[in-house]
Amino acid sequence: MKANRARVSYCRTVPDPVTSRSSAATKRPAAGPLRNSALSQPLKTKAEKRAEAKANKARAQARQKRNQTLTVVGSAVVVLALVVGLIAWISNTSSNSTVAPAAASAEAAAAPTATEPAATEPAAAFPPVPDGADPALSTKPAATKGSGTLSKLTTKTLIEGKGAAVESGQTINVNYVGVTYADGKEFDSSWSRSEAFSFQIGSGGVIQGWDQGLIGVKVGSRVQLDIPADLAYGDNPTGGQPAGALRFIVDVLSAS
Repeated sequence: MKANRARVSYCRTVPDPVTSRSSAATKRPAAGPLRNSALSQPLKTKAEKRAEAKANKARAQARQKRNQTLTVVGSAVVVLALVVGLIAWISNTSSNSTVAPAAASAEAAAAPTATEPAATEPAAAFPPVPDGADPALSTKPAATKGSGTLSKLTTKTLIEGKGAAVESGQTINVNYVGVTYADGKEFDSSWSRSEAFSFQIGSGGVIQGWDQGLIGVKVGSRVQLDIPADLAYGDNPTGGQPAGALRFIVDVLSAS
């Protein structure tokens, strides 16, 4: 009986190894994942998740709206710059267009017109007949053909002037009509140009018949020159000059 009590006391006093280890394991803090779960944030509720999603969506919409606003503002700035540039270009073009017609108008006003001729000295009367000369020198003479064969230079005075005789080396001013001796066909005339002809006599500037036939003729005279081919342009000239013998009626208007 005592032996049994002693064994029972021993059982109460000495813990069972298996039971002790199990209790210790139960009291020891859990390791591994359980410890990490204890340190992590608590799980969110559905209401919190919905609120967070709603907030994120609102932030995304605000960001999208801000980007759209920036895009619109940027486009507006570009359009405004284009409009300003276009206005400046139109203004510059208008200014140039205004200046150009103004300049053209000024030039047109300064230039003489058909109805308002420029104030210039009046043109000299044609023909410039010398003072005291025969009025017949104001009228174009009629030149006719010659007769027979012309073999030498002939000077015939039709109207004798009152001026000094022409000398070699002088510059003389004349009117003339030229025809072919054989048929009287006119080939040249200062009257058709309404302009007298000036040249230096005796210098070779004209045909020999003129250089020789007008020496000694008085200013204010009208003479007829019958010039053979060898003292004119020859029988076969080039450049459109008349061939053969020629007849000229020449008015000597001045000599200096």
